[in-house]
Order: sequence, then structure tokens, then C-alpha cells
Amino acid sequence: MVDTALPALDARTRQAWAVLHTVLDPEVPALSLCDLGIVRDVQVGSAGTAVVLTPTYSGCPATEVIADQVTQALNAEGLGPVTVTHRLSPAWTTDWITPAGREKLRAYGIAPPQGNAPVDSAGPQSAAIRIRPRNINCPRCGSSDTERLSAFGSTACKALHRCLACREPFEYFKPL
Repeated sequence: MVDTALPALDARTRQAWAVLHTVLDPEVPALSLCDLGIVRDVQVGSAGTAVVLTPTYSGCPATEVIADQVTQALNAEGLGPVTVTHRLSPAWTTDWITPAGREKLRAYGIAPPQGNAPVDSAGPQSAAIRIRPRNINCPRCGSSDTERLSAFGSTACKALHRCLACREPFEYFKPL
């Protein structure tokens, strides 16, 4: 993905990626857009910068805000004009959240999604993702003695849980 390819990129493209690593997700401001895995491609040329984003889901209300933040951040660094394109296929999955992003979620008090989407050489399988996953670890004390209070938290992509050990409520980022 991006981080391993950075050394092979030209200076302006590396600069654009570095800027995008500072643009925070408006719904979970502990994560950058790159931590979340929604920045799919960046091309910097003489005509400006083209960024490809994959929203977390096609109806995400933050999609327009995110595009505006990307445009403003890159323009502020002299990398404009900026063109933002939304790519819906392949669909975003929580597998695209970076390991650093998962740790940032935990430190922010949100349990990161558990497991990965089942994939083999033929592509994603039709195996069901558990709607009520078991043993969600509390991001505060680490206990797996937790319960779901509500299927929805502050956004549709999170569920509200409570730790039975430390009694603290927390959100769980649902796997997709």
C-alpha cells in the first residue's frame, strides 16, 4: 500500500501523501484518512493533484466534508488544483484500517473491528460477518467480559457496548 511505496515516489507525491496523513476523519478524529484506508490513490502532476477516495459506505454523510478537507489541505500546501474522485469498487472494508489506525481507535476509546473479511485466491467469500460478535475487548481495561447495549452508537458504523469488568461504556467499530 502507500507506506511501502513512498520511497519510490517523487517529492511532490510524497508531500501529498504526508499531507493526507494529517487530514482527520470528521466522524472519528483520532484517525487520519490514511489510517482509515479510504485514500486509494494520489497522482501529482503539472496540472495539479488527483486523489481517489473510497468512502466507508456509499451513503456516508461525511463524504462531501472529507473531499472538501482533502482539497483544502492539499491546496494549502501548494499542491492544487485538486481533483477528488470517489471509487466505490472495490467497496471499502474495515480490513483497510491500518494497524496504527486500529491502535489509535483503541487509545481513543473505540474497540477496533475484530477479524478480517474472509478472502482466498478467488476473492471475498460469502461467509457472514457476525452482527453480534462475541468477546469484544474493552478498549479501556482489555477485558473481554463485555455486552452490547445497542446495535448503533454515535454513527451507524459503530455499536454501543459496556464492559462488565470496569463498567465503562464504549463503542465498537463494526467490521465490514
